[in-house]
Amino acid sequence: MNQQEWEQSVEWVGIVAGCLVEKDGKYLLVQEKQPKVYGLWNLPAGYVDKGEQIKDAAKREVLEETGFEVKVLDEIDIYHESTGRPVKHIFKAEISGGKLKKQNDEILDIQWMSFDEIEELSKENKLRAPWIRDVIKKQH
Repeated sequence: MNQQEWEQSVEWVGIVAGCLVEKDGKYLLVQEKQPKVYGLWNLPAGYVDKGEQIKDAAKREVLEETGFEVKVLDEIDIYHESTGRPVKHIFKAEISGGKLKKQNDEILDIQWMSFDEIEELSKENKLRAPWIRDVIKKQH
């Protein structure tokens, strides 16, 4: 079996990469526009493209969704809820350039939020998933 045949035979498991960006005690969150998660808040994140390094995907996703260029500092954690769900690599990052500009086809809004505001979103089930709060709490 050559490399191409092997790649085609491997089941896609899905890897997501994203960043927690903190500035002045607030965290950068994006509001989803996709139908099944419409209006929910998330960290800037998305799927890793085939052949792409995970850290590079995390930086690309932040840039695409928010307009900010970031420097990836450390990996915070890896999350995986269940079989059939993507594995999520979440990194701590800092802004290194760019300016706020949302990705209109995927993002409704972008906000800097305090931990208390994020706790309130969590209580109201307005976060895309519980692990988002957990990531932020680890860094708070």
